[in-house]
Amino acid sequence: MFAQRQLAYAPTPYSYTPTSSLAASISLDEVCKQHLPRAKCARLNMVKEVRLFSTSGERDLYESLAEIYSIAVTLDALEKAYLKDSIPESEYTETCSRLLKQYKSNLADENVASAFVDLETFKREWDMEVPRATERLRIGLPATVEAPSQSYKSATQGQGTAAAATHIVAVSENFITLFDAIKMGMLSKDTLHPILVETIQAVNKVTDQDFESKGKIVQWLITLNQMRAAEEVSADQARDLEYDMTQAYRGFKATLG
Repeated sequence: MFAQRQLAYAPTPYSYTPTSSLAASISLDEVCKQHLPRAKCARLNMVKEVRLFSTSGERDLYESLAEIYSIAVTLDALEKAYLKDSIPESEYTETCSRLLKQYKSNLADENVASAFVDLETFKREWDMEVPRATERLRIGLPATVEAPSQSYKSATQGQGTAAAATHIVAVSENFITLFDAIKMGMLSKDTLHPILVETIQAVNKVTDQDFESKGKIVQWLITLNQMRAAEEVSADQARDLEYDMTQAYRGFKATLG
C-alpha cells in the first residue's frame, strides 16, 4: 500500500552534506561603484571567491554545523509525514532513530558543541522554523517509542510466547544495569541515557499498560537528553532517578500478573 505513495519527507542528511570546497561567490560591482574610482573598478575582477574556512579544522566544523542544520530540517519534514500517515511506522522509527543518533554524534565534538551553543541559539542564528523537530530533539526518542500507537504495539507484542519472554528478560536486565550504574557512580548522560532508551523500548514490546511511574522513564530521558554527553546528574538527582526507576520496575512487574 505504501509503495505507491510518495513520501512527504526530505532525504537523509547526507544529501545536504557540503563538499570539501566550501566557498561563496560575491559580486564586487556594487562595492566598487560606492567606494572606488571607476577606472580602478574596471581593472578589478568583479567576481571573487570567498572561502568560508582557512584550515581543515574550520572546514570540519562548518560541515558538522551544516549537517546539524540539515538533520533538523529533515527531521521536521519526517515528523510532518508521520503525522499525515505518509510513511510506515517502522520506516519512521528507523529514520528518526538514525537522525537522532547523527545529531548526538555531531554534538559529541566539543568544538561543534561550543559553536552550536544550544538548539534555540542555533535556530535563531540561522533563522530556522522547525517546531516539530525541536520537540523531537528535546525528547530524544521517536514518537513511536515515546507513545507507541496501536499498530506499533501489535507489531511488537504479537510475537509469540518465546519472544515475549525474551522481551521481559530484556526489561529486567536493563533495569538492573541501570541500578548497577547508579550504585557504581556512573552518572554521566552517555552512560544512563542509552540504558533508559533500551529500557523503554523493551517495556513497550511487552505491555501497553500505563503502569506506575512508566511516565517517569520518559521524563528522565528528556532530562538526560538536555545534558551534554559527559555531564553527570547530581547526587540528589541520582537518588531521585533510582527511586523513580525502582517504582517503575515494580509497576512493570505488576502488569505481568
